[in-house]
Amino acid sequence: LSRFSGVWCGLKCVKDNVESSGSLDLNTDYLKTKIPDGFDMPSDGLNIRLKDHPTTQETRLHQHKIDAVLAYSRANKLDRTIYTGGAKRSIGIISTGKSYMDVLQALEELGIDETHADKIGLSLYKVAMPWPLEPFAVTEFSKGLSQIIVVEEKRGLIEDQLRNILYGIVPNPTIIGKKSETGTTLFQAELALNPIQIAVAIGKRLLSFEGIGPLENKVKALEARLYDKRENLTVSRGLVFCAGCPHNSSTVLPKNARGFSGIGCHWMAQFMDRGVDGYTHMGGEGANWIGEAKFSTCDHVFQNLGDGTYNHSGLMSVRAAIGAGINMTYKILYNDAVALTGGQGHDGGLDAYDIVAELLAAGVSKLVYVTEEPLRIDRSRLHSDIKVFHRRYLQKIQEEIATVKGISIILYDQTCASENRRKRKRGLIADPDKRLFINPDVCEGCGDCGVQSNCVAIQPLETPLGRKRKIDQSVCNKDFTCADGFCPSFVTVTGGSVRKSKVRFDNLPELVEPDNKPSLNKPYSLLVTGIGGTGVVTIGALVGMAAHLDGLGSGVIDMAGLSQKGGSVYSHIKLASSPNHIKSIRVPEGNADLMLCCDVVVGSGSQALATLSKSSYALVNIHEQMPREFANDKEFTLPTNLMHSRIANAVEKLNVEFFDASKYATMLLGDSIGANLFTLGVAYQKGLLPLSSQAIERAIELNGTAEKMNKEAFALGRHWVIDKQRLDALMPKSLVDTSPQNLSELIADRAQKLTSYQSVKYAHKYIEFIGKIERREYAFEVAENLYKLMAYKDEYEVARLYSDTKFKERLIQEFEGNLKLKIALAPPIFSRRDPSSGKVKKIEFGAWVFPFFKVLKTFKFLRGTLLDPFGHSNERRIERHLIEEYKSMILAIMDDADPEVALLLAKTPQSILGFGHIKIANINKVKLNQRALSAKLYKHPVGSV
Repeated sequence: LSRFSGVWCGLKCVKDNVESSGSLDLNTDYLKTKIPDGFDMPSDGLNIRLKDHPTTQETRLHQHKIDAVLAYSRANKLDRTIYTGGAKRSIGIISTGKSYMDVLQALEELGIDETHADKIGLSLYKVAMPWPLEPFAVTEFSKGLSQIIVVEEKRGLIEDQLRNILYGIVPNPTIIGKKSETGTTLFQAELALNPIQIAVAIGKRLLSFEGIGPLENKVKALEARLYDKRENLTVSRGLVFCAGCPHNSSTVLPKNARGFSGIGCHWMAQFMDRGVDGYTHMGGEGANWIGEAKFSTCDHVFQNLGDGTYNHSGLMSVRAAIGAGINMTYKILYNDAVALTGGQGHDGGLDAYDIVAELLAAGVSKLVYVTEEPLRIDRSRLHSDIKVFHRRYLQKIQEEIATVKGISIILYDQTCASENRRKRKRGLIADPDKRLFINPDVCEGCGDCGVQSNCVAIQPLETPLGRKRKIDQSVCNKDFTCADGFCPSFVTVTGGSVRKSKVRFDNLPELVEPDNKPSLNKPYSLLVTGIGGTGVVTIGALVGMAAHLDGLGSGVIDMAGLSQKGGSVYSHIKLASSPNHIKSIRVPEGNADLMLCCDVVVGSGSQALATLSKSSYALVNIHEQMPREFANDKEFTLPTNLMHSRIANAVEKLNVEFFDASKYATMLLGDSIGANLFTLGVAYQKGLLPLSSQAIERAIELNGTAEKMNKEAFALGRHWVIDKQRLDALMPKSLVDTSPQNLSELIADRAQKLTSYQSVKYAHKYIEFIGKIERREYAFEVAENLYKLMAYKDEYEVARLYSDTKFKERLIQEFEGNLKLKIALAPPIFSRRDPSSGKVKKIEFGAWVFPFFKVLKTFKFLRGTLLDPFGHSNERRIERHLIEEYKSMILAIMDDADPEVALLLAKTPQSILGFGHIKIANINKVKLNQRALSAKLYKHPVGSV
């Protein structure tokens, strides 16, 4: 077409087309083209030439080229009639591209095939070239029709042309599309259309014609699918930076500072309460401030800018800002990859030194180089005036640079975490011999590690002593910012690796094929839901390849977007006996035959549940991976029961199965990443996949990544269906203590712990006080919370907990090899304050500290005495005072108090978490809470913590 007519040709590329994959039947007849006969071609042709005057080009375009385009379209029948509508044709549908496939799916939902369409007089016309719309074929199609429905995405490009073409032709059919006959919106111009929405709109128009049959009930049923009447789910898995992403640190602003976003992963900072407001198009970063600065009382803003955007067009925006004479700091992240679009390298080999040179040449007022590893920077390639700082000083640098007039730059140099992970797996870069481990006995669950790192690899660990923290080693990308949390529980591990599973599967029975598999009388719809970066897209790829190997048709589209690691991901899969039977790949409302719910948060969301009907099946991995909110909300919890019930209520009772695939994968394979293949194995063995096991295993081989583990995960999922008890018997024993079940057990357990903590006498004080609690309804809470206050973690207790054999057992369970350990502590006599934050800095101690701990713990008898060298600090005095205050408060509210308020008061110490300044801040919050609660009981607040 382009060569014949001499025009530029464009393809409309929407996500559902360009980001989908599937099996295709490539018939060579599809590739045959025909040169139009009878077209009056100018003697000098239509193509580009030298010394071509602009006015001549314009004349050639309008007088000849467009006619050539239309002639080519007619000759090659680019636009064509799909359903003729038979002898009684009255309604016509015209569509194009993705919307055409959606129309086919919509007609299938209405039970209308070509035979039925002819019976009711329904015609269908497919447009391949939306502009210019070829007039002769569409005019011929329109003859005899009383109404034409135009279905197209966004604005009505075809619809407007059609009206112009058919204007004046008698009889002229009614044309509807963006608007209905009455002027109401029919197919909106914003967002996307979906097959069910289209089916309802078409169905309602067909109801007004005779001879349609029992269509009304179908339309009503389809319309009901469009509305979610379930109980509202208060959580979702929103956009989040990958574990270890540089943006977790680089997008943090000083207090009261303003910042703007742009195009790139840093766009997500807008949703993280970081003072980042609004964004521009690519290359427009800072243009908004150019317009606002003259009218704002704010003198300075920060503007985030990624290196990919900088290389594309960002440098031009920096130059524009310099020319405008405004005050702004561009925070340019150089992460060595175009991370937003898949981690491609920079065109032209751009590196950080090139960016520095270009910006200095452009005339910026000041440039500061920030990185996580200053020693790797080649200072000889930088101008002598450029200073290089460690990223820990970013906040102070931002505060200082905000006072600089003109355009200043902070170049933040840290490689993309996901790209680092990929390169390490492929052996392209060295994998640092370093891991972090959180000692759960020392951890207070204060959440400061999450505040410092904003990292999704930090997950909750529920214990009998409350919620602690753990690091998901399968997700961790080794950024280590979490260790900046003010806490002595972080242990640096070198010389080892994450422990691989030693479980042998020799004793498992031989796998047998499932009795039944789904038929492919109609396309089989599968929805996979999960978390970005955990292999959801891989499941889609494996199923699609397996279908191809089995000689089936398949279509796969992955809805990942900006999710990266940690966000919601959906993989829509269609399987059919032939590729020609697959219409729209995206699974519409109520159409999923099976949902593989690899994450319960995503799977219980409205978007996933909308695809289910009562006849659907749902296989649910109940493992709870916390969303981004957990990083900054230590008390965040997921509504487990609600999530489970939403899924269970969406399908028949016998059609849902809940299991912890992540637990099996972690305990039996040593890596939670195997959970999705485990779930796929469950689906296969339950007879819910129309594929062969041989094809799935071959697809795993062709994928070429973690072949052995993925095959084992798939097989273990199948074994779980066949003999769950035998599989459970292989699970290693957990080191997590069991919780006391009643008050007697709780008192005995805590007394034993206090004996180890201090002495039998100290434990007896605890037992004696609990015995005074007459109101048994909250004695359990008092027993828990008094223990928490009495077992405050001072230097002796931290030393004892690190000397306990449980610490070594937990460490060995998670790691293997010749382990070397370091611990970051902040002892008062050695620690210094960070000049930027004013907070105490931690110091890393080597393995020699463990023998010292064994000695130090023996001096616990000095605790609280005049000879206690640590006991005179403000923190220790407060901790001891809290115990007596709490006892006084409990005794004061035992009689004649509102039981509900009394219970809340008894629980308040649960919120006293952390160490040092973190703990003091939490104590102050608890004091305010206690005063507010006690005011509800008495005119004057009770003595409170």
